[in-house]
Amino acid sequence: MGELVDKIKGNVNELVGKAKEAIGEHNHDEKLQAEGEAQQLEGKGQQMKGSVKGALGDNI
Repeated sequence: MGELVDKIKGNVNELVGKAKEAIGEHNHDEKLQAEGEAQQLEGKGQQMKGSVKGALGDNI
């Protein structure tokens, strides 16, 4: 179960991060753009964590 939750959270963070990055780019807001990039990386990490849990089990 934890695997699925981590992957969903990762996907949501990636989508929100992409939106922030695009809005920041459009509005020339470097801070928002950087926040978006960081949130996308966090999402990728969460997805990776979910994949590891799937391979090794939730109790890692």
